[in-house]
Amino acid sequence: MTTASPTDVRKKTGDIRAVCLDVDDTLVDYSTSSRAALASMVGNADAWSLWQRITDEHCDRLLAGELQYESMRNIRTRAFFAALGEDLDLDEATRRECHRQEVLARGWRLFPDVVPCLEWLRASGLPVAAVSNASGRHQRVKIAALGLSQYFDSVLIAGEVGCAKPDRVIFHTACVGLGVSPHDVVHVGDRLHADAIGARDAGMRGVWLNRHGPCEGTTPWGVTTISSLSELPELLVCELSGATA
Repeated sequence: MTTASPTDVRKKTGDIRAVCLDVDDTLVDYSTSSRAALASMVGNADAWSLWQRITDEHCDRLLAGELQYESMRNIRTRAFFAALGEDLDLDEATRRECHRQEVLARGWRLFPDVVPCLEWLRASGLPVAAVSNASGRHQRVKIAALGLSQYFDSVLIAGEVGCAKPDRVIFHTACVGLGVSPHDVVHVGDRLHADAIGARDAGMRGVWLNRHGPCEGTTPWGVTTISSLSELPELLVCELSGATA
């Protein structure tokens, strides 16, 4: 696919006036680094699904105000080891979690298609927001450490907003911050339900970034699928704008 020029997008996108992007596993290869960090803490990554489930539960409790950000991750790690049959005191759980966080941060990497896409969006003049379901300040640290801050006009983090995707509130808050109506905004993310369908249900253009390739079944109504961010410029100019190439 030929990449459209930034001049093309200014001419052709019509009512598309801004873009929102998920962060983890959309821009940052978070799963690879997180699996490696878990393996360094446990000895293997066989308990990945358990870790994900317990993490989701504790993030929900954080958003509900039941836990404080400063202690949530350590409490989560203690609960994880308890589920594996190991009863840790909080100090030991904290020590292991700190080690995991150090390994995690060393493993952060951007996907190869990220910077070219962000450079194109910047050149196009379209405002760009990051909309992340992360739980707290560490997400801003990650964004800054990877050089992403310069590309965003605003950054919304679920742990700061008080709600998470697919709740339409976080999508609408992003649109308000960009000064654009939801129906004029495209949101791109790697999670079909939380990102693409959530954005669609909030009145936005939902784009599912499926880096794993084609899957069985049809794409839900109102959702567009891409396999790489290199496809986004042409999508914005041609399909989502209703313009012809």
